[in-house]
Amino acid sequence: MSKVFDSYAAYYDLLYRDKNYKLEVDYIFKLLKKYKVSSGDILELGSGTGKHAAHLANFGFNIHGIDLSKSMVDIANFQNKLENTSYEVGDVRTYRINKLFDVVISLFHVASYQSSNADLEDMFLTASTHLIPGGVLIFDFWYGPAVLTDLPSVRTKKMHDSNIDVLRVAEPQIRCNENIVDVNYNIEVTDKANNQTSVFNERHSMRYLFLPELTKILEDLNIEILDSLSWMSDDELSLNSWQGVIIARKKV
Repeated sequence: MSKVFDSYAAYYDLLYRDKNYKLEVDYIFKLLKKYKVSSGDILELGSGTGKHAAHLANFGFNIHGIDLSKSMVDIANFQNKLENTSYEVGDVRTYRINKLFDVVISLFHVASYQSSNADLEDMFLTASTHLIPGGVLIFDFWYGPAVLTDLPSVRTKKMHDSNIDVLRVAEPQIRCNENIVDVNYNIEVTDKANNQTSVFNERHSMRYLFLPELTKILEDLNIEILDSLSWMSDDELSLNSWQGVIIARKKV
């Protein structure tokens, strides 16, 4: 998976230029305030190029982000020079640091990239290991009932800047007995300077998740779910909630 995201890093920010990171962080901050957290230290599992962390830092949090992709981490460290942010290469399943955090977050459905039970359990063990008693965990994910109601379809995305044109076609294939969608990406990147096109093929295996299994895994790690919502809203999870968000707390 790290090789996939290392090649992805070169055009990742361009593909998601239309993603409103500030609005998403405003939403996360609202959730944190609801549960009496307005300052402190945050560990971000799967920090990518540091876009969420940079906005969280503006609220006064200290954020330490880890990502499996060295290329992503290099971009985050280059682009974000804030004193209260730091980034390093780390696997969300195995990362350990001798520090406890007030909050652990994992956004852009990193949890759904954990396609096996062992991977998912190990990611949440990392979260639990680094949370203070009473600390808050927030993560988003693909919500199974909605995915199975509105099945994945082929999607095309075109983006460009002054240097490159990017065309990405996503062709999903569902593995219903494993609760996984293989998203097969065909990507063309054209260099405007010489009109040369590079072609990449990537597969992102995404696990759609269900509330009972998440509740069980987290309870086994002494973490209780406080709320389960449709992403970017105050609504309960529903058949329309392709992306859900869990707010949980490590028991004291």
